Amino acid sequence: MTIKKHKLETRTVTALVNDKPGVLNRITSMLRRRGFNIQSLAVGHSEIEDLSRLTVIVEGGDDIVEQITKQLHKLIDVIKVTDISDESIVSRELALIKVKSTPETRSEIVQLVSIYRAKIIDVSSKSIIIEATGDYQKIKALQDLLENFGITEVMRTGMIAMNREKN
Repeated sequence: MTIKKHKLETRTVTALVNDKPGVLNRITSMLRRRGFNIQSLAVGHSEIEDLSRLTVIVEGGDDIVEQITKQLHKLIDVIKVTDISDESIVSRELALIKVKSTPETRSEIVQLVSIYRAKIIDVSSKSIIIEATGDYQKIKALQDLLENFGITEVMRTGMIAMNREKN
């Protein structure tokens, strides 16, 4: 008997929140208590003074997004919540990847980095640090290929997303 693995749908929710101490903790605590499966959470200053923009990538369908949206709206410091999953969006993630490097492997790593339109931002005698931006699949594919050289450290920001301008 073969068991098929069902790939869960991912959904993208953004929120505009007050930029003050404890807000992110209250949001993540609420998500944790409710047992939501968060794939990515990124937050940073927005274009509006004293407000931050939060991007949450969750696994699940419309019902999960509806629950998250309702729960976020209950928090005092949350100004606006938007499910942008079905909209035309631009999304990116930033990754820093430190890879073992020798004089023999350096040119191959540089070539691979070039193919993925990534950047080498630091070189030492034993390693190279690569900066890559793109969607989850692009970053994962590059990381998988770099595994052959020996990855010593990875830092990923989590996905950020923004609606495209409507024509």
